[in-house]
Amino acid sequence: MDAAAAQVDVPSYFLCPISMEIMRDPVTLSSGITYDRESIERWVFTDGHGECPMTKQQLGAADREPTPNHTLRRLIQGWCAVHAVERFPTPRAPVDAARVAAIVDAARRGHDLLAASLKELADIVAESDCNRRCVEAAPGAVAFLVSVLKKHAAEDAPKPLLGSQSQEDQMYGAVQGSPKASSPEDAALSILHSLRLSEESWKRVLERGDSFLDTMASVLRRPSHLSRTYGIQLLKAAVSEMPPAQLTSASAELVEGVVSVVTDKLSAKAVKIALHVLCRLCLWGRNRVKAVEAGAVAALVELLLNECCGGSKQACELAIVVLDHLCGCAEGRLELVAHPAGLAVVARAVTRLSAAGTESAVRALHAVARHSATPAVLQEMLAVGVVGRLLFLVQAGAAGDRPRERAREMLKMHARVWRGSPCFSPHLNASYPS
Repeated sequence: MDAAAAQVDVPSYFLCPISMEIMRDPVTLSSGITYDRESIERWVFTDGHGECPMTKQQLGAADREPTPNHTLRRLIQGWCAVHAVERFPTPRAPVDAARVAAIVDAARRGHDLLAASLKELADIVAESDCNRRCVEAAPGAVAFLVSVLKKHAAEDAPKPLLGSQSQEDQMYGAVQGSPKASSPEDAALSILHSLRLSEESWKRVLERGDSFLDTMASVLRRPSHLSRTYGIQLLKAAVSEMPPAQLTSASAELVEGVVSVVTDKLSAKAVKIALHVLCRLCLWGRNRVKAVEAGAVAALVELLLNECCGGSKQACELAIVVLDHLCGCAEGRLELVAHPAGLAVVARAVTRLSAAGTESAVRALHAVARHSATPAVLQEMLAVGVVGRLLFLVQAGAAGDRPRERAREMLKMHARVWRGSPCFSPHLNASYPS
């Protein structure tokens, strides 16, 4: 509320019950309560609440679109004029499906109209959440944007270089804000990212086959950091709706593109999203091998060494979960023990993460101790502190029963090598399980 409004008594029915500010665009729900459009749309659509904030009445799918209260808006505008309070302009009417369909039809007629149509769609989506939902629901709009994005998917985009940024990213930033798209594909990608597609929309996109994954693989190879950031966010939303049959057939190029986001450290947010995608993809053996071949183990170890881009505990836990998955294949275990800091970072995670993170770290160490326990590996595990942390878990048991049992099993499995080593501290003998 501005200073002028603060000096006069504002009628209570002019105030939004959520923001307690004068309503600029009053709208009424089916419950009969009036709110400011921005506040109630954030409550219902962004925050995901399914009830009226005041009455707690449940809102059905047809009841979530509010009705403009033109009478109250005119009263507010007249009151503001009389009391010299900030004048609120009449809000533009939300776009309708017919207008969106007309824009899409115009874009399909020829390349000359494509750029202008995409710009108009981008402006509509950016104007309000109501417009965003309208564009998403308009028949053929999402399919059209995906088709524009797929148009050059078969072309080999140059692989981004580590630490490189395009001129576009340097001007507009690597994550924040929307870019001035340099091509129709960039514009379509930006609009799809802004739409925040629902589960139903994603299912319709993915029903068209695996070509969308190939498109995302192409996007993740683009030189623009911003395009790759948008691409990894779209991919995260897509893989959460994909059945296992589609995920198991992910291409090596797609997995390589996801790993490159971690390797290149586009941003802390992009890295965390890429780790979520790897957690989903690496549940299956073939994808694990593809990730290892793309350099995922080294990228994850480096990430953990650097405290995950500034100390994000959640990113560290995600990285350990992915390493746990990768240690489920021989190639992953070989890469981990071959890295000079591989076993050390996993050992450090045992006592620094949550119970779930500790369980993943212990499971990864257990896979190494069970399937890749050469004499050199066992001596390294002792030297970098794996044994000491396993003994701590057995004694403390803070992470739960399963990690403690796996730790005890590893200690018993290699007791002859570890207890007989000159590197084994004598004071640990008393706590060593018999």
